[in-house]
Formats: sequence, C-alpha cells, structure tokens
Amino acid sequence: MILVIKKNTSADDLAAFIGQLEKQGLAVHRSDGTEQTILGLIGDTRSLNEESLKAHCAVSRVMRVQAPYKLASRAFHPASSVIRAGNAAFGGGAFTVIAGPCSVENSAQVCGIARSVKQSGARVLRGGAFKPRTSPYSFQGMGGAGIDLLLAAKRETGLPVITELMSISQLGLFRDVDIIQIGARNMQNFDLLKELGGAGKPILLKRGLAATVKELLMSAEYVMAAGNEQVILCERGIRTFDSYTRNTLDLSAVPFLQRETHLPVIVDPSHACGMNWMVPTLAKAACAAGADGIMVEVHDNPECALCDGEQSLTPAEFGALMKTLSRYAEIEGKTL
Repeated sequence: MILVIKKNTSADDLAAFIGQLEKQGLAVHRSDGTEQTILGLIGDTRSLNEESLKAHCAVSRVMRVQAPYKLASRAFHPASSVIRAGNAAFGGGAFTVIAGPCSVENSAQVCGIARSVKQSGARVLRGGAFKPRTSPYSFQGMGGAGIDLLLAAKRETGLPVITELMSISQLGLFRDVDIIQIGARNMQNFDLLKELGGAGKPILLKRGLAATVKELLMSAEYVMAAGNEQVILCERGIRTFDSYTRNTLDLSAVPFLQRETHLPVIVDPSHACGMNWMVPTLAKAACAAGADGIMVEVHDNPECALCDGEQSLTPAEFGALMKTLSRYAEIEGKTL
C-alpha cells in the first residue's frame, strides 16, 4: 500500500503518523521526492481501513500496489535511483561502462587491461576470480588470489572493481570489492540474496538463464527486503530455442524495467551473443534502448584467454567502441 503525503504536513505530524503505522506491525518505507513524499507500507495491510487512512490529515491519496516486488517498484520509489561505486554512478543520466577480462589470469594481464580500458573511458573494472563453468574440467578461476590481483589493479588505476560471488562462504574475501556480482546461475539462490542484505555495497544482479523479468525483480526484492537497496539489474540474454548466438538478448526488457522499477538497468552484450564481432552492435542497441550502462569483456590476447576469449574485444576494439558509444550516449542525453 502507498500513501501520498500532503505537501503542507509538518515533520512532527509525519513522524507521529509513521509511528502509528509501525505500531500496527508495518514497516514504513519513506521516499522524499522533489514534489511529494510517499510512504510505502510493507506487511499485512489487509486489516487497514482505507477510508480512515484517506481521512487522516497527513494523507492526500491511498493506493494499493499490485506488484509483489514492493521495494523495487517505481510506485514505491518514483524517482530513479542512482547507485554509486567509487567515482562511478549507475543511473542519473550516466551511461556507465564496465570492462575487463572474463577471468583474472595474472598480474600483468589484469593491470594492463585495467590501464587500457580506463584510458578508453571505462568507469569500472570487471574480472572473474571465481568462475562458474558448465564443465568441471574448465578453468574455475584463481579464487582469492584473483581478488588480490583485481584490488592491485584498483590501487594502480583508481577504477572500482566488480567480481562475481558464488557462495556465502566466499563473502569475507569481498570486503574491499566495490560491487558484488551475482551471476545468472545464482539469481534465485535466495539464501545468498538474503545474506547480501548486510553487504553494505552495490549488488549487480544478472537475469537468470530462463528467468522472467518478474522473477528478476523478485530476486532484487530479496536483497532489498534484507536491508540493501543498492541493486543494479543486468540483462544478459536468456536461453531460447535458437542457437545461432550464445543467448538471446532481450532488449525489450530494458524499457520495461525502466518503467517498472527505479533501479538502474545495464546490459551485458558479451554473454548475450558469445561472439566478439557482434558485441559493438548490441552495445549500441543497449544504449539506444535506454540502458544505464553495459558490461563488456576485454582481453589483450583473446585467442589465448582461459575463459570466453571468443566473446572478448581487444583493447583497440574496445577503444573504437567507446568512441562510437559517446555519440550514441549524447543522442540519448547521457554521458559516458
């Protein structure tokens, strides 16, 4: 349930009203906009008398929220959220680019790529330390040592870093990581999502391999309901009947999510197509569709990459893409 508060309501009256609602066992989410204040009531609101609420001196309007994702809903939070990590911002008119290798392999590799993508305009460095792989015989990542190399690249370049968390048991290693990525395979690992409520840092949540948009938003709700509202949504392609690309990029999800939720939405064109020559086209399409950014895989020697080299851009290719994206972002009224 949503309560729109009258503009002339005093701070004391509003605080007293919120206190009354909380005494009835409800959690109250307050959203202060430039034009109005909204209270979102979370809990069992069936016993509330709507007519009594409408008659309250502080209440302008009462609305019931049909969507099960309350905290993620734009109805609860009309203004678009801006999620910050270091000097990078997701939302608020920025088109933020995350770039780096699929897997951290060694110090020279990750630091060299970090310097290159920063020079081209990337705002966040990505790199996999723990790698969920379909085959148990594939490279599984360097683990904690990989995180150490990412943090060394962060110290050298100043770029905030993002890397994927696969298990609650790994959480202690992510203390200095700026953004925690939850991959497609863990999108509905609800115990892990609840644990991230206390992480105190942004969570990038990727859409599952065959998940609906509603399921993605419900997973975001798990993190937010546990106390962490810093969630970035990522469309990375879903599994369909076609196989000419690695996945099918659902670009229509971007404008829908922008309408339905206040959370920033980015696109991962690398995992969506699985072919490096297609990545620039999908990256431009993501910008045109209204995304708040993209995540791109970059490797200095894709042919020798230990993971997903076929979908990685070279630093030169990434630099060329960034020059093109700057023009697309300008048309969309965004800044790289």
